[in-house]
Amino acid sequence: MSQDFEKRAQEVLQESVSRLDGRTRSRLTQARHAALAQLEKPARQWWRSYVPAGAAAAAAVLAVMIYAGRPDGGLPLTASAAVDDAEILADVDAPEFEEGDDVEFYEWAAGEMES
Repeated sequence: MSQDFEKRAQEVLQESVSRLDGRTRSRLTQARHAALAQLEKPARQWWRSYVPAGAAAAAAVLAVMIYAGRPDGGLPLTASAAVDDAEILADVDAPEFEEGDDVEFYEWAAGEMES
C-alpha cells in the first residue's frame, strides 16, 4: 500500500515539474543550492549575539552605582538610608507616643539596636 502511494506521489511530482518552464526550474534549482550551502556553513554561536547587549547592561549598572552616591559621604543611597534609619532609632530624644501607636515595635527595635 505505501509503495503504491510513494509511486503515485513521485509520478504527480514529476508531472508537475515537467509543466514548469525552464526559468522557474532554474530559479528553484538556485534556491535549492543556496539552501544547501547554508547547511554547510558552521552554525553561528548564539551567545555571540548577546555580548554587545550584555556589555551595555553592565555599563549601565556601573553608571548607576557610581552616580547613586551622595556628594558628602559617597555612600550609596541604600547604605545611606540604613545609616539615617539607625540615627533616628538611636536618637536620645524619645518620640511622644499617642494612643494606638505600636509601642512594642519601638521597644523591640531599641532592643535590636542595643544587641
